[in-house]
Amino acid sequence: MTDHTGRAKRPSLVVLTGAGISRESGIPTFRDADGLWAQVDLEDVATPEAFARDPERVLDFYNARRRVLLSSDIAPNAAHVALARLEESWPGDFLLITQNIDDLHERAGSKRVLHMHGELLKARCTLCEEVHPWPKDITLADTCPACGRGPMRPHVVWFGEIPLHMEEITQALQACDIFVSIGTSGTVWPAAGFVAEVAHRPHTRRVELNLEPSEQNALFTEHHHGPATRIVPAFVDALLADVRE
Repeated sequence: MTDHTGRAKRPSLVVLTGAGISRESGIPTFRDADGLWAQVDLEDVATPEAFARDPERVLDFYNARRRVLLSSDIAPNAAHVALARLEESWPGDFLLITQNIDDLHERAGSKRVLHMHGELLKARCTLCEEVHPWPKDITLADTCPACGRGPMRPHVVWFGEIPLHMEEITQALQACDIFVSIGTSGTVWPAAGFVAEVAHRPHTRRVELNLEPSEQNALFTEHHHGPATRIVPAFVDALLADVRE
């Protein structure tokens, strides 16, 4: 890859991950037949209206998920580790965008991570909107450590709310040479539209790594289907070999 002067260009890489990358670590997905939305109505636990109507139920739902995430059974898998290695070795700009609210990317060693749907191990004040690390249950009695008055809520983007970091994400997509989507169904917007944002540039490499074809499958130039723990490390090895040539 060269720039307009003919010199070797340091390619810009954007990676998007979804629930499929954490499934093999024991984190439940949402839309599978046995996923979270098959067990509970999202309107009861994942909207601002649900929190206003029954905050205790919403807190209980996220407290249970936080306990699962912090249990000794949950750890990064080979796919998370491979992406951390990719970031460390990549010669150009790198950004990892995740729809996941777990911290498995960080545990694996990733540093350039944007959680567009928030983070389960953080809580946000409903009054001053300060965000705080929160590796414990959130209760109705908890108030903000910063302002001392506001009740706390999960630092999670609910349905009907605007995802986080969108300006930075848009800038990265506009500049990227390679876009890789991993473990996402292609049904949740705006993330489902990211591949379309880069598809108008004909030379952008667009790679799907997924258990099966996503709903946006036709917009990708390259496809690898199978378990994330198998196909992600293999793809990372091949990609790093390509840029070293």
